[in-house]
Amino acid sequence: MTPRKRISIITACYNEEDNVQEAYEAVRRVMAGRLSAYDYEHIFSDNASKDRTVELLTEIAASDKRVKVIVNSRNIGPFRNTFNGMKHATGDAVVVLLAADLQDPPELIADFVEHWEKGYKIVYGIRRKREESFWLRTLRKAYYRLVEHMSDVHVPSDAGEFQLIDRIVADSVLQVDDYYPYIRGLIAQTGFSSKGIPYTWLRRERGLSKNRMFHLIDQALNGIISTSKTPLRLCILLGLVLSLLSMGYAVYSLVANLLKLGQVPTGIPTVIVALFFFNGLLLFFIGILGEYVLAIHEQLRRGPPMIEMKKINIE
Repeated sequence: MTPRKRISIITACYNEEDNVQEAYEAVRRVMAGRLSAYDYEHIFSDNASKDRTVELLTEIAASDKRVKVIVNSRNIGPFRNTFNGMKHATGDAVVVLLAADLQDPPELIADFVEHWEKGYKIVYGIRRKREESFWLRTLRKAYYRLVEHMSDVHVPSDAGEFQLIDRIVADSVLQVDDYYPYIRGLIAQTGFSSKGIPYTWLRRERGLSKNRMFHLIDQALNGIISTSKTPLRLCILLGLVLSLLSMGYAVYSLVANLLKLGQVPTGIPTVIVALFFFNGLLLFFIGILGEYVLAIHEQLRRGPPMIEMKKINIE
């Protein structure tokens, strides 16, 4: 008798007491429906929640052994928390991240599995529509397209970590020792066959998002520097162009003064404008370089390891 395939579903959470029960129930309904022919495990990776999230997860795991719980000793951020959850996934395929707030619809997992069975090693959701404010929606779309065009590999636009990957892809990604993993970029770098499925990213119904603007900016910068060398190359190109223009202007000024061709701008205002312009440009270049240096610094120095304070239903 052929053994049933197993699907691992990872839910990274932090202070989600309003959502974990519903997330568990939603996954159970999906797996009991179109995916009843598959075994599954639902891994909740908790980021040191301060509310009743761990208490609720403990109760759920006690009544259902398919639910596995990891409780971190400290908050390590959503990407590292999700990556740590992947390390405990044992399925033939892994749903990298089903957010506890269910803005990504669990029902789409059945479509992911269907395309996976057709031979695609990576099946990702495309957030074609977003139920959020116009400005945030516009900024996200602009960012996704910036990453897609600047990345050294094809990172699909409007796609996050809500995707299903084959075991071979998961094993490949987990070999990377990255202190701050940009998971969707790591998956894209494996180069396996992929398929995108469009859906509507729903409005959060319960609780508040823990991803504030500062966190979103930090994650966005990490995504760019993790997948692209383009920002540094653009700095080199822009610096070269400005140097050539400056030398051209210097030659023009010299010739104009010698030949009395006209009034050449002189004086303090010209100097002040030039100083502010070039100093601002230098600070911009240094800032971009600093982001790459900071990434190297974090990767090399790291810090005290995060300890899993509790593991439930995990051998």
